[in-house]
Amino acid sequence: MKMAIKQKSLIESPRRRQFMVGAAGLTFGLALGVSRGARAAEREGATAAGVKQGDVIVSPWVTISPDGTIAIMSPSVEMGQGSLTSLPLILAEELDADWSDVQVIPAPAIDALYANPAFGMMYTAGSTAVTAYYDELRTFGAQVRRVLLLNAARIWNVDVAELSTEPSVIVHRASGRRAKYGEIAALAIIPAQAPEIKKDDLKNPSQFRLIGKDVMRVELPTKVNGTAQYSIDVQLPGMVYGAVLRSPVEGSAPLKIDDKRARLIPGILKIVRLPYGVGVIATAPYAAFKAKNALKVKWTRKEGTWAFDSDRAMETFSMAARDLSTAGTPWKSVGDATAAMKEAATVMEAEYRTDFAYHAQMEPLNSVASVSADGQTVEVWCGTQGQTMAIAAVARAAEVAPGRVTFHGTLLGGGFGRRGHRDEEFIVDSVLLSKEIKRPVKVIWTREDDFHNGRFRPMNVHFLRAGLDANGKIVAWHHRVATDVVTAFQDPIRFEKAGRKDFIAMGGAQLKTYDIPNRLSEEIPQHTGIRTSALRAIGFGPNKYAIEVFLDEIAQRQGIDPVAFHLSLLKNSPRGQHVVETVAKMSDWKRKRSDTGLGLSYVDYDGSQVASVAEVSVDRATGEVTVLKFWAVIDPGIAVQPDNVAAQTEGSIIYGMGLALYERISMAGGVVQQSNFYDYRVPRMRDIPEIFVQVISTDNHPTGAGQMATPLVAPAIANAVAALTKVRVRQLPISSDRVQAALQRGA
Repeated sequence: MKMAIKQKSLIESPRRRQFMVGAAGLTFGLALGVSRGARAAEREGATAAGVKQGDVIVSPWVTISPDGTIAIMSPSVEMGQGSLTSLPLILAEELDADWSDVQVIPAPAIDALYANPAFGMMYTAGSTAVTAYYDELRTFGAQVRRVLLLNAARIWNVDVAELSTEPSVIVHRASGRRAKYGEIAALAIIPAQAPEIKKDDLKNPSQFRLIGKDVMRVELPTKVNGTAQYSIDVQLPGMVYGAVLRSPVEGSAPLKIDDKRARLIPGILKIVRLPYGVGVIATAPYAAFKAKNALKVKWTRKEGTWAFDSDRAMETFSMAARDLSTAGTPWKSVGDATAAMKEAATVMEAEYRTDFAYHAQMEPLNSVASVSADGQTVEVWCGTQGQTMAIAAVARAAEVAPGRVTFHGTLLGGGFGRRGHRDEEFIVDSVLLSKEIKRPVKVIWTREDDFHNGRFRPMNVHFLRAGLDANGKIVAWHHRVATDVVTAFQDPIRFEKAGRKDFIAMGGAQLKTYDIPNRLSEEIPQHTGIRTSALRAIGFGPNKYAIEVFLDEIAQRQGIDPVAFHLSLLKNSPRGQHVVETVAKMSDWKRKRSDTGLGLSYVDYDGSQVASVAEVSVDRATGEVTVLKFWAVIDPGIAVQPDNVAAQTEGSIIYGMGLALYERISMAGGVVQQSNFYDYRVPRMRDIPEIFVQVISTDNHPTGAGQMATPLVAPAIANAVAALTKVRVRQLPISSDRVQAALQRGA
């Protein structure tokens, strides 16, 4: 498909284009069902642009210019997942726009207009963008098309029922008249109320021209030619550089600072005491880094946190998970698992463990801030997963109203949850240092900074029990997860709104798709004070690892083929059965292998059906596991961009491989022991197996694809290792030393 995106820059100043209204263009906003707050935001922005439409002041989700350019706002940030393209594509589909006429523009940071319906704020996470915005964007595209048709009918004095559209063109077949959208827009009247669109008014998926087709992502050419802008690329007149030595343990502050050596380094402008560390401002980044490393700081100490040892804590977590006399916080329950377990003919138990893990995003954390000389306004350039959260954090740090913050969002060089915290500490660093020196400051965290001060996927221990009846059918299921809390630390506001449920840690602990009548999952919270975070696939990663490996062990104990076992559990889910059957066929599951093993896993990830098979070999002398081939099938409902869904699935698999085989953060005395990729191994090119992905697009509502395959990787590999070696490794990562130990134990 030919595509020519007309845009000067993917990232423009919100102040320059916050509300785009051409002198003779047509600007549309979603006017149906907006709240009073949304109307106020519309009024504020639209009034600044000189637009008023009676009681409803419309906002520019779409602007159609007389020259035919169709500008569509994209509310999600782009961090490699493709949302910058897929969301405007959905709207363009129902608008019946010619994609080559479309200009994609990142939406300004206004929650009342552009909030992700899944979160109630502008936040890009959890593979929610397409699934959450899908219905709204389709409806809005259809509304814009309807208004164009009504205007064409008025101009041509014909019945609107006689009109139809082709890409960016309105057609009156009876007279042969045709007009491009831009021509109608130049003469259009915007209605005070957006037209009502019913479900039947939307296109049938069989009519889609854009959705379900492979369209080049709009930002890819800029990444190839080097014009893509990340915040680390931003250069401003008079800008200086900052680095921060942060407390190695959460909650500590500098008690005594020795900065004599640091001040001797050429280029140092200022050394600043911060509530959580010591900032250095210099004329060059490496001067700032060098001075930061030269600082000697004595920290205030909270003995509990400073004494934290991850190996010892793992045993504490294990005891808590196994202590059935202490009830946990219920997550999801169906039936009466406790009673059914007592009546079961057989009860199986197993424990699984996962270590802390690091996000390993490629672009270092960085931000540029410029606080005005009077301290009353702030301008910030950053890549963040939460635009309005970032503005709030900047306002708090600068002690100004959010309206005095000018936000410039940029592309992100990877997020995976690391750039999605409410306090956005790396952005706050730049604001505090700029406020101190009254000049623009670019703060860059080194990789060592991010390791030592990272926010990690928590370690956890899973204690699972399954009750089987006399025929071997699972009739009771109990899953206890001992884990450090995540949601309460990362986002206390959402934690309270969720009824104090730790959905980041516990996601995926339910088995809603499997035919198991009595189920109980519960969290056993551990309050260690360690910094925790959502990481790609959130709780689905560790929770599905434990669940899928335990199911494999149950099947093995009964001598049942894992594929047949899964199909029986999925008897009420035709889509689930289909992905399992398809991946089994792709991998030639029934063919006997001599020196390799196959492992199966399946997940219903918020409606997306995904199944995978891993083929591995094991070096019995070293314990090294090599993944030779990996097959995955994903049914995400309607695949808006199939090729991108496949690419995201491939990326998910590679990301999951690192978590499965190598990646581990350990702590001693509360301090992270790893420093960089030399002692925190991630997959290299030589480690990547052959990957085969099949995307099954169905007519179901789209349910996400960005991280849906990640939880499958570890259990598929673990089950393959067990099939080959006849021993189990029940802790992630499945490192060579752990495989060796399991082989020596022979269990």
